[in-house]
Amino acid sequence: MHRVRYILIIFLAGIIFTGTISPAVGQEHSVTIDAGKTGEPISKYIYAQFIEHLGRCIYGGIWAEMLEDRKFYYPITDEYQPYGRRRGRGGRGGAQQQNPYPVVAASPWQIIGDAGSVKMVEEDSFVGEHTPLIQPGSGIRQLDLGLVNNKQYTGYIYLKAQQRRANVTVSLVWGDNPQDQASVKLSTADFLGITSRKYVKRSFKFTAGADTTSGKLEIKVDNGACFIGTVSIMPADNIDGMRADTLAVLKELNSPLYRWPGGNFVSGYDWRDGIGDRDKRPPRTNPAWTGVEHNDFGIHEFINFCRFLDTEPLITVNTGFGDAYSAAAELEYANGSTKTLMGALRAKNGDKKPFNVRYWCIGNEMWGNWQLGYMSLNHYVRKHNWVVEKMREVDPDIIPIASGNAGDWSRGLLRSCADYIDLMAEHFYCQERDDVVQHIAWIAENVRSKVDFHKKLREELDTLQGKDIRIAMTEWNYWYGPHIFGELGTRYFHKDGLGIAKGLHEYFRNSDMIFMASYAQTVNVIGCIKASKTAAAFETTGLVLKMYRNNYGTIPITVTGDIEPIDVTAAWTDDRKAITIGIVNPTEQEQTITMNLKGAQLAGNGKLGLIANSDPQAYNDPDEGAKVVIEEKLLSNITNTLTVPGLSASLYTLPVR
Repeated sequence: MHRVRYILIIFLAGIIFTGTISPAVGQEHSVTIDAGKTGEPISKYIYAQFIEHLGRCIYGGIWAEMLEDRKFYYPITDEYQPYGRRRGRGGRGGAQQQNPYPVVAASPWQIIGDAGSVKMVEEDSFVGEHTPLIQPGSGIRQLDLGLVNNKQYTGYIYLKAQQRRANVTVSLVWGDNPQDQASVKLSTADFLGITSRKYVKRSFKFTAGADTTSGKLEIKVDNGACFIGTVSIMPADNIDGMRADTLAVLKELNSPLYRWPGGNFVSGYDWRDGIGDRDKRPPRTNPAWTGVEHNDFGIHEFINFCRFLDTEPLITVNTGFGDAYSAAAELEYANGSTKTLMGALRAKNGDKKPFNVRYWCIGNEMWGNWQLGYMSLNHYVRKHNWVVEKMREVDPDIIPIASGNAGDWSRGLLRSCADYIDLMAEHFYCQERDDVVQHIAWIAENVRSKVDFHKKLREELDTLQGKDIRIAMTEWNYWYGPHIFGELGTRYFHKDGLGIAKGLHEYFRNSDMIFMASYAQTVNVIGCIKASKTAAAFETTGLVLKMYRNNYGTIPITVTGDIEPIDVTAAWTDDRKAITIGIVNPTEQEQTITMNLKGAQLAGNGKLGLIANSDPQAYNDPDEGAKVVIEEKLLSNITNTLTVPGLSASLYTLPVR
């Protein structure tokens, strides 16, 4: 690789330089870092995240349940064809079955035994519309479970004999030989031999004997016809029902806030379906995407998720098919005292203390015809104000975030709803550009476009005079490529990580306009973390978010000079004991940077976080060794010259005297 040296005199600042043309050989660039000139502090919420009930983000990513359709939403039939697209969305496609994480569009339970030996009974169903009744000598199994050798798995099953006592054998299978399984015998009778006429819950525990992604859970009725209420199996190391491996990576990500439950999902979601006894919550068709919404992960589970990660919750209310009174009831359920109707219900369901949710998104993308309940601007203006008014009657201290879209929609909301808006949500997604430098610049260009639009609105609209309604970029990311990790489960490459870094730089330089940015959607889907059946790991984009969140400063410093396409920002740490410098080099050439630092003197030592790879298409996979990593180095005898590799994001932390 031809190596070109450039001189850059850097300005620590909240301003980034974007471009699409590589520097000419031999050309000198200069920037200056003026540590005495600072901008508005960078909000920690720039590093927020977004999780949605979509694909394998929650079920198959965050949530530890290993079974598909554990509540038998789909009827079990003799025809075992579980995979494909959901009916009504193009039928069943053979291409779906080639994906290692295909969409379940029919029952994933296979009958063991004679055809017709399993019947779906609607009368007095355990949960949902029907419950399977299995005849003696028959059973059901679920395939394609991911198992780890010597790992323990725990679960339970609800049983009810049709008439007299029924005995059931539950087995975990990891191979084709008879010895490649562990079994436990369960009964509807108690230890005195008395059979209950109600459902009884029986627990089981297994230790897997091999690594496999083709494990099975089998349920066989030995004698006495038996109803199966619902079934569950999770790794024994689950944390309140969540995957320990995924949570460990999320801990490293250290995001300060998570947005939930959608996204498009929320416009058809009834939050009441996600409270109460988890096993009795009704399974539904996912209203926006494919597959089944199990309702295992509701508002209590989301709050537990946030508590474990020591992060803040942001809840989106349904303004699609939902109404103001349902939104106000959800707010009261979350924040009300136990003396309120909904607060008392929350306590009954296990949480006496209020959740104290401050941030609330009022709907999602209500301008789009893909959104359930979407409507014209003049109608939605009324709905937005109505919803916020009723919610403020419950809790006047909430921070409502309007569902914006730069253009006539955002302009109309800010003209007619400014008194009912604290933050304005904006969304954008970028696809792929053939030129790597242009591809890396695309995220930052979109951020800048949104900021420019809102700056003009502040000059244009009288309703914004005296107000400081900032942007909450509640969805942003790249979105392209095949769905390798299930529905919308795209893979990200090194070039995407560098684009996210450059996007962060643009947020930093616009700290006076952007208060929040929620990267979509944290796990699997288009997320910064990917989880297979048995492992979880950072995507290239996640590494960038982790590195900047945990190391970049909070007080932006002015950086001046045109060094396109190299991108430089700088910021003081909170205590002003060090200056952090972020450099994105989207070119293939190593670059040498000379700093002209004003207003501060470097101590001569420091540290470097570096994400670099010569291949822009390099990627990480949870079941493979990482190809892209954060390299951390201690530095000494630092001069005013820095050298950064090609295709890299460098984050320097340099103490001052």
